[in-house]
Amino acid sequence: MKKNVLSFLISTIALCLVMGCKQASSDGNDEADSSELIGDSVRPPSFANDDEMLDFIQRVHLNYMWDGAEANSGLARERIHLDGNYPEHDEDIVTTGGSGFGIAGLLVGVDRGFISRADGLKRLTKIVDWLGKADRFHGVWPHWLNGKTGHVKPFGQKDNGGDLVESSFLMTGLLCARQYFNGDSEGEKTLRAKIDDLWHDMEFDWYTKGGQDVIYWHWSPDFGWEMNFPLEGYNECLIVYVLAAASPTHTVPASAYHKGWARSGGIKSEAAPYGHPLLLKHNGAETTGGPLFWAHYSWIGLDPRHLKDEYADYWKALTNHVMSDYDYCVANPKHFAGYGKDCWGLTASYSTIGYSAHCPGNDIGVITPTAALSSFPYTPEQSMAALKGFWNQGEWIWGKYGFYDAFSVQDKWTVPHYLAIDQCTIAPMIENYRSGLLWRLFMSCPEIKAGLEKLGFTIQSSSNKPVL
Repeated sequence: MKKNVLSFLISTIALCLVMGCKQASSDGNDEADSSELIGDSVRPPSFANDDEMLDFIQRVHLNYMWDGAEANSGLARERIHLDGNYPEHDEDIVTTGGSGFGIAGLLVGVDRGFISRADGLKRLTKIVDWLGKADRFHGVWPHWLNGKTGHVKPFGQKDNGGDLVESSFLMTGLLCARQYFNGDSEGEKTLRAKIDDLWHDMEFDWYTKGGQDVIYWHWSPDFGWEMNFPLEGYNECLIVYVLAAASPTHTVPASAYHKGWARSGGIKSEAAPYGHPLLLKHNGAETTGGPLFWAHYSWIGLDPRHLKDEYADYWKALTNHVMSDYDYCVANPKHFAGYGKDCWGLTASYSTIGYSAHCPGNDIGVITPTAALSSFPYTPEQSMAALKGFWNQGEWIWGKYGFYDAFSVQDKWTVPHYLAIDQCTIAPMIENYRSGLLWRLFMSCPEIKAGLEKLGFTIQSSSNKPVL
C-alpha cells in the first residue's frame, strides 16, 4: 500500500508540473517534449471527486496517441499489444481514422494542461507534414499506412486505395486542430495553412463514382470501384456527407445526401428497443440497434445537441441508441456474468472469438469499456456508474493506456491489447460531456456551418430559434 501511495504522489507531482506548462510559449520553437510528463498509469488508491477521476481517465487514455504514437509519423498505431504478440508483425502500422480521434485527444490534453501548447503544436506539425507526404488517392488516405514509409498497407485484398470514411474521421480531428491553434505565431499560422492544404485536396466529388447521388467508401488505383460500398445510412458514416457538402474545393450536391445516405427517406425507422425510438434505420441491426461506435465516430466533432433535419432529432437518436444498449445489458437476456448497471457497453472490439462488432443482436458476453465511456455525453450517470464499475474490477483489465480493449467476466477473459479506434475516442467524448470542446471547435468551422445548411440541417438554440 505504501508503494502505491508513493507512486500516486509521484504521478500527481508530475501532473502538476505539466499543468504548469499550459502557459508555455506557442511559437513552435520550444524543443521540449512533455511526453514523459503526462504521467503514468499507476492507479491511485482513491479520488477526491468525480472530476479528479475523469482527469485521470482522460490523461491515461489519450496517452495512447502521445506516448504510444508511432515515432516517425506521430500517428496512432492501429494496435498496441503490451505482451508484444503481433501475429501480423504490424507494430508500425498506423490507422487514419483512429489518428483523427487521437488528434482530438491531443487537443484535450493541451486544453487541460497535460501537454504544453508548444509541444502540442510541435506534434501536430509533425503529423501534418507526414500526412502531406504519405500515400493519398485523389486526396484521400487509405485505412492503414506504414508509419515508417508512408505507404499504404492494404486493409483487404482490394482495399489498397482511398478510404473516404477513415479519412473523414482524420480530417475532423485536423479541422478541430486548425480551429484550436488560432494564434498569430508563425508556427500556428503555418499549421493552419498546412491543414487547409490537406482539406482542400480531398476530392469528395471523385468518390461519387462519376456524379452519382451517393458517395462511395473506397477507390483503388488497381481495382477501381470493385469494393462497391455506397454509403447509405444509418451507421457510423454520416460525417462523410457533412464534410463532402462542406468542402470548399470538391463539394458534393445535397442530392447525394438525401437520395444516397437517407435513401430518399428510407432511413427513418419505427424501431424502439426497450422503449427507446431509434428514429434511424440501423443497417443490419434495425430492431435492436447497432454497435455503440455508431454514436461516437461521426460525433467526435459534429455536435448533435439540438441538431435536426427532416429525418431525425439527432440528440434523441443518439441518446436513445445508447440507452437501448444500456437497458439491454441491464436486462441481460442471455444471463452473462458481470452485466449490470455498472458493467455495460457493446461495440466493435477484440473478443473471445477475435474482432467482433458487439451489439444486442451480436452479444457474446464481451464488454468493451469504450462503449460506455465514449457515451458520456448521452448517458452521464450510467457512464459514470460503468466507469466506477470497470475501475472496481481492478488491475486485471487495466494497463499502461488505461482499460484494455475488452473483457469478459463470463469467460474470465481479457488480453493486454488496445485498438486505436476504441481507445482514442474516450478522452474526446468525455471532454465533449465536460466542456463541449471538440464540438465547439468543429462547429466553429465556417465550411461546416455552410455544409450543414446545404444539407438541410437546423440547430435549434436555447430560445428555440434555428441557428442555421
